[in-house]
Amino acid sequence: MNEVLRRYLLILMLTPLLGACSMGQMVARTSVSIMDGAIDAMNRETDLVLAEAALPANIKLIEGLIAEDPGNPVLLANAAQGLYGYAFGFTELEDPARASALYRRGTAYGLRALRALGVSLDLRNASPDAIDKALAGLGRDAVPALFWTASCWAKEIDLNRTDPARIAQLASTEHLMQRVLDLQPDYFDGSVHGYYGVYYGSRAPMFGGNFALSEQHFDQARAVSGGKLLIFDVLQAEYLERQRLDQAAFHKLLTRVVETPVGSYPEMALINQIARARARHLLGLEQEWF
Repeated sequence: MNEVLRRYLLILMLTPLLGACSMGQMVARTSVSIMDGAIDAMNRETDLVLAEAALPANIKLIEGLIAEDPGNPVLLANAAQGLYGYAFGFTELEDPARASALYRRGTAYGLRALRALGVSLDLRNASPDAIDKALAGLGRDAVPALFWTASCWAKEIDLNRTDPARIAQLASTEHLMQRVLDLQPDYFDGSVHGYYGVYYGSRAPMFGGNFALSEQHFDQARAVSGGKLLIFDVLQAEYLERQRLDQAAFHKLLTRVVETPVGSYPEMALINQIARARARHLLGLEQEWF
């Protein structure tokens, strides 16, 4: 008898003892560990065409499980992560408007995850001080929800820079990321530092940017994986080096990404393939930008 069948038979035997917990909820909760395996497998994918085709089906599967267990913070955070990955990796450069809608959808799932973890505050409309108080009681189990909510939210803002109402919310995303930094600074290979590299590097100093802090955070991000996660080089080139008009650094970072052998970091192969594709795209814009 295979393992999946054994699990479902166990659920059936336990059903009379479950009371208010529905069969659908039990299936959804039992599927969480299977989803973890699916995410790991996707992260190891090197074929971008296959990954682009598979991701929407994975997202819809997660959404189906959420329909059965709508207050499950793990599934809700997984949905936010999946939408972020699909929007950033396969949509943003070709169709920014669609990517913005996907990021917004991811943010909504992330906010639901945080509500399921006990954050009752309306984070989109709350003051930074109120956000800090609302997040103060969260532990490490909330890190995925915090990180992917802030990531989707920040990208949604980034793609709508002409909207003052959304720009005003950027500080709120930073307060969510600060809680991640407090709880687990090495989460997702140090990606919270990648966020701060963009946060401080994408704006001129007169608008709150800090190039030295940006570079420091990018260095800290790279240190977690020993420089194997290439997306940090791409983000530094795209946001920091473009902002401070350092063409040599821009070109060097992106060239390094393109020339790094495929498979050099198998655990994060898909993200590195996305980084290579984005690096090639940005190199095509070098003469226009500089």
